[in-house]
Amino acid sequence: MSPLGIYIAAVVTALATYFWRAFGVAVGGRLDPQGRAFEWFSCIAYAVLAALVVRLVVFPAGGLLELTLPVRLSAFALAIGVFFLARRNVFLGCGAGTSAVALAAWLT
Repeated sequence: MSPLGIYIAAVVTALATYFWRAFGVAVGGRLDPQGRAFEWFSCIAYAVLAALVVRLVVFPAGGLLELTLPVRLSAFALAIGVFFLARRNVFLGCGAGTSAVALAAWLT
């Protein structure tokens, strides 16, 4: 690809990104955080996150391939358990799951 093509691709990408950011700013002030639209977007975000986590656990890539499925499922269960025991604290849940995977990888 020529240098001009790279610059054109960068500009088009930036314009596409900034368009959606501006759209979000323009519409975001009008959305009711307790409304149905906001709730719908939240549900979609959680569904995408759940799908990505399940994909990482069931169909791993990279270093996770070294761990067996039962080990990955155990780390996942620990993360979910800590998440709910810590009153839905995402940071603690992710930390527990990450620590369990790191410990399992270190022990094997």
